[in-house]
Amino acid sequence: MNNNNNLMDINQQKEQFSITYIRAIAAVAGYSLYRPEVDNDSVDLGIVSRGGTGKILSPRLELQLKCTAREILEENYLKYPLSLKNYNDLKINALVPRILVVVLVPEKITDWIKQTESELCLRYCAYWVSLRGSPDTENITNVTIEIPRSNQLTPDALQAIIERISFGDLP
Repeated sequence: MNNNNNLMDINQQKEQFSITYIRAIAAVAGYSLYRPEVDNDSVDLGIVSRGGTGKILSPRLELQLKCTAREILEENYLKYPLSLKNYNDLKINALVPRILVVVLVPEKITDWIKQTESELCLRYCAYWVSLRGSPDTENITNVTIEIPRSNQLTPDALQAIIERISFGDLP
């Protein structure tokens, strides 16, 4: 890939890739997305379910997206250094539940997708965690968040989260 000045910088590419990754998951799960016009509340994307089976109809979920190629995987969880502002915005008792989603990508951009005639593979994986009710912190720049590796954001996992929200539970 050429490094022409007209191309996006790596952070813009990571943002666009993570949004595309979530779009694919939401599409398979059957949900639509919305993007806040201004991200001043640590919300990059919202997910909306039409109707619902619980006591809350048309449940919503809001996401703060992060994308990283850093080596943050441990045996049972990944450790992500989240900015203090994002941490504080995500731990509040917001009307629409919020989660942090970290999309892990390969170091080399050309490895982010693999394509053949039979498949398009987005690499690697998205993980999620709810920080609602997390404690205040003495930290002044960021907070290292531990996300269980079992918390993969898949279409089934997203449907289960939306279902819990529709019954008034937390993600």
